[in-house]
Amino acid sequence: MADNHDTVEMARLTGDVVAFAQRAGIWHVLLIMRRWNPFEGYWALPGGHVEPGETFREAAVREFTEEAGLLVERFGEVGVYDKPGRDPRGRYVTGAFWTVLHTLVPPTAGDDARLARWLPLAWVLRNRERIAFDHPRIITDAARCVDLPTTPGPEETR
Repeated sequence: MADNHDTVEMARLTGDVVAFAQRAGIWHVLLIMRRWNPFEGYWALPGGHVEPGETFREAAVREFTEEAGLLVERFGEVGVYDKPGRDPRGRYVTGAFWTVLHTLVPPTAGDDARLARWLPLAWVLRNRERIAFDHPRIITDAARCVDLPTTPGPEETR
């Protein structure tokens, strides 16, 4: 049996936010369009690296404000995502959080975000190939945390 104790794998820590809001009975999720590779031009969750001394939650809140221009203080936990290969840059471990806003507050793209937009949740779930990393899974898990539909209904297929 091989001894793997001499192998050290470095992991980078990140925090992501899944923000939901409803307009005209249709649930939306706030996504950013990535400015840089990997996945330049793809939609992604607002989030980013944990800075020294920060928790996952603190990093998620800071990155959400930097990338979407919104300040939200109430978050629930979605989970930790640590599957090897989930990020082409190397080993990344993400703490993901959810929040529900009462309205679709207009976001302002900043930092690593080219755009920040509220997109219909059903569209996001139907267009997983346009969403970066494993964020479709995180969005689906977050929707389940708040009892939102995780498959598009007939009224949301247009």
